[in-house]
Parts: sequence; C-alpha cells; structure tokens
Amino acid sequence: MRKSYFTKVALAAGFASMMALSASAGAEVKLNGSGASFPFPIYSKWFKDFSASHDGIRVDYQSKGSGAGIQDLINGTVDFAASDAAMNEKEMAKVKQGVVLLPMTAGEIVLIYHLKGVDGLKLSRTAYAGIFSGTVTKWNDPAIAATNPGVSLPDKNITVVTRSDSSGTSFIFTGHLSAISDTFKNNVGQGKAPAWPQTGTFVAAPKNDGVTAQVQQNDGAIGYVEYGYAKLTGWKQVAKLENKAGKFVAPGPESGAAALAAARFPEGTLPGSDVPNLIAWVTDPEGDASYPIASFTWMLFYKDQDDAKAEALRKLVRYGVEEGQKIADSMGYIPLPASVAEKVLSAAEYIK
Repeated sequence: MRKSYFTKVALAAGFASMMALSASAGAEVKLNGSGASFPFPIYSKWFKDFSASHDGIRVDYQSKGSGAGIQDLINGTVDFAASDAAMNEKEMAKVKQGVVLLPMTAGEIVLIYHLKGVDGLKLSRTAYAGIFSGTVTKWNDPAIAATNPGVSLPDKNITVVTRSDSSGTSFIFTGHLSAISDTFKNNVGQGKAPAWPQTGTFVAAPKNDGVTAQVQQNDGAIGYVEYGYAKLTGWKQVAKLENKAGKFVAPGPESGAAALAAARFPEGTLPGSDVPNLIAWVTDPEGDASYPIASFTWMLFYKDQDDAKAEALRKLVRYGVEEGQKIADSMGYIPLPASVAEKVLSAAEYIK
C-alpha cells in the first residue's frame, strides 16, 4: 500500500510538472515599451505586424516622450524604451542591468506653419533660429522677407509652439539650433525640456499631435514635428530650410538620406560596458542636398534580463531591421543604411 501510495504521488507530481512546462511553453510573452513620439507611427505599424506574425509574442508601446521612456527604463517599469536623445552616461549608470542602445530608424524634424495665403515659405538659418530664440517675432521681419521676395507677409505676431513634455524631438531640434546660433545656444541651449523664452508668443503642447493641433488652431503659428507625422497627417505648409551649404531644402527621403550620410559612429563601447556604442549625431550636415535637421532614433534595452523576453526582443530588432525598413520611406522615415543595419543586428546579440 505504502509503495503504491508514493508511486501515485510521484506520478501526480510528474504530471503536474509536465503540465506546468507545457503551460510555460505556450505562455504569451508580453513586451511593454514606452517613450519617443518621433518614431511612434512607424513603431506602431512594426509592433502590430510583428505581434501578428509571431505567435506567443505581443508588443505594446506607449508614446509618452523620450524623457518619460528613459525614466521608465531606469525605474524598471517597461521591457524596452525608445528615445530620440539616446541616453547620456548618467542615465545609463542608473540601469543596473546594463543597457543596449540601437538606432532603429531615422527621420527629419520639420517646421510646420499656419499662415493664410503663404505657401512655399523659405526660412534662412538666421530666421528660424531667431524665431525659436524669440528675437524674430513678426512674420514680416526682414530676416523672413529677405528669402521670400514677392510674398505678401503679414504684420502679424509669430506664435511659436514648442513641446511641453520631455522630448527627444526637442533635444535634436535644440541641438541643431545651438550648433548654428550662438544666441540660441547661450539663451536657450540644448535639452529634452529646454528653457524656451518666457513670452506670450511661446506656447507649449505635448507630443507631435499636441504641437500640430496648436499650430492648426492659430493663424500665424509655427512649430516643430517629425516629418513622418507631418506626412501622414497631410500637413501642407512645411517650410524649406537653409542648410549649411546655403541651399534651401525641403524635407524628404533623399535630403534626409544625404544628411545621414555624414553620420560617423564612435569607436569603442558604451561607458562602463562591452556593448558597442551606436550613438551618432548629425547636428548640422554638410552637402548641398542635405536637409539640415535629421537624426537617428534609438530603442533602449536591458542588457541582462529574462531569457524568454531577451529572445523575443532580439526577434523584434531583427524584424525592425529586415522587414520594418521596407516601409520606412512610405511612412516618412529614412531607411537605415546597410552598414548601420549590420551594426544593429550585431549589437542586438548583447540583449541576453
């Protein structure tokens, strides 16, 4: 009787163990991410299609701004994050598991405006740096009129719309403005949440959609958003900007690719890590055809984590690099150059 009893117990335990393993094998891996709104349109498409084509993996992503995404990664409340500002050394040091930063796509920042009867606006470096420094305040200012001959510019205040949230888009934009204007650098400076001029003509709104809504509601307004967002929403009034070579260039896949051609990745690894350093900036690109404000945008991962999630995240990266780049152009993003894609796939192996 005793032997029969223990045999039954052992068989029951073995069956329970097998059932647990079976349930585990069939369990869904949920990947939660948050962060940048700059790449949100293309990431949304990637994550939806990836989840549909990979049984047992679901990806959810909240667009809440680069700063919030970085903080979520530091706090351990997400499985991955996204940031247009990458991460700085101080932020990386707060992540005890280590980090892997991968440029997954790239895009341009454009100036959308709302000015009745004025299409094809051209803004010199002096003009658009002055607008966001708060020194060019009227639409008929000589700095704007000089590059728009024959255009009837109104004697109207410029309403400048900026981001209210901690934003990688702001980081990229203010980095460019700081590179081309000492006045902007000294008075505002680069940051995810910069100290914009405190005047009645500056208003703030969250994320790309908030900035767009404010510009749309105010005749005489101008703001900065990601090119893909402007393209997908069908925004018509987008300024041509003067680049470093003195040419006025419209945003688009060709001018964005020309800008990114100037990117040079650093030698070596991330601070205090063996992970390759894939952080490169193009603050003021050379070349006649280059659009002046372009950047990579990064996904941020824990280096050390749950094996099942690590495997799923590596699959997600591979999908973004191999399949996701095919739709980048149509959605207003710049496909990763082949050399960069190769670096990304290699570095993704550090997610373990």
